[in-house]
Amino acid sequence: MDRIVERSLLFDIYGNLLTEHQRKIYSDVVDNDYSLSEIGEEMGISRQGVHDAVKRIDKILNDYEDRLHFASNYLKNLETIDRIRYELDEISKNGTDVSIIAGLLNDLSEDI
Repeated sequence: MDRIVERSLLFDIYGNLLTEHQRKIYSDVVDNDYSLSEIGEEMGISRQGVHDAVKRIDKILNDYEDRLHFASNYLKNLETIDRIRYELDEISKNGTDVSIIAGLLNDLSEDI
């Protein structure tokens, strides 16, 4: 998985477990694509301080994922939903009405 996408996914899932200070720094890196220097100026810390904080936060988020597996399970569920959609499309080509199942699948997709 692309590092940027992985960071964003882990932050979306586990970001609320970080301190407000950590969330601000990481949000500026991941969501706003600010440079370390820009963040340092805004927060009143050195570029190296921001770099160290980002490395620490990366480790924290990866540790959460290693223990809880929410992100990997989420991605597996999305793959399964895509496979089910494909199979439903194949079944519907034979004229079988799959609208109820498709509706339930859409509901499930919105919930995850």
